[in-house]
Amino acid sequence: MPNPTALAFGYPRSKVAETDHWLILVRPKQPTFGSLVLVCKEPVHAFSDLSAEAFADMRVAVAGIERLLKAKTAYEKINYLMLMMVDRDVHFHVLPRYEGAREHEGRSFPDTGWPAAPALGSAIALDDDAVERLALDFAAAWSAA
Repeated sequence: MPNPTALAFGYPRSKVAETDHWLILVRPKQPTFGSLVLVCKEPVHAFSDLSAEAFADMRVAVAGIERLLKAKTAYEKINYLMLMMVDRDVHFHVLPRYEGAREHEGRSFPDTGWPAAPALGSAIALDDDAVERLALDFAAAWSAA
């Protein structure tokens, strides 16, 4: 059973990939194109409570995320934000960072915070169908890599 954080971020429609301990989801609000959420599947609310296996498996998830996002967004930097103010389960917001904008499905996704902190308030909200299309596109690229 997925945890409340995964559900809050649109699981299962937003699912790009998963490892033994982590879900990789499209973030419905996109501060930059390709923003993801990395959600731990373990029932923990503190980073220090992750199992040794989840910590080790995070390396697999992060390597896949970076490979995927480099190919799909040509990011210049990448930010992993552990905010956990609303959604209690251990998770990270993963934001590819770049100068300028990226285009997808006729929309422009500028990185309005570049080169400083990400501008989370400037996120472009994707509807459920757009989230699912992006997740399917990213999932195909994940599988091909």
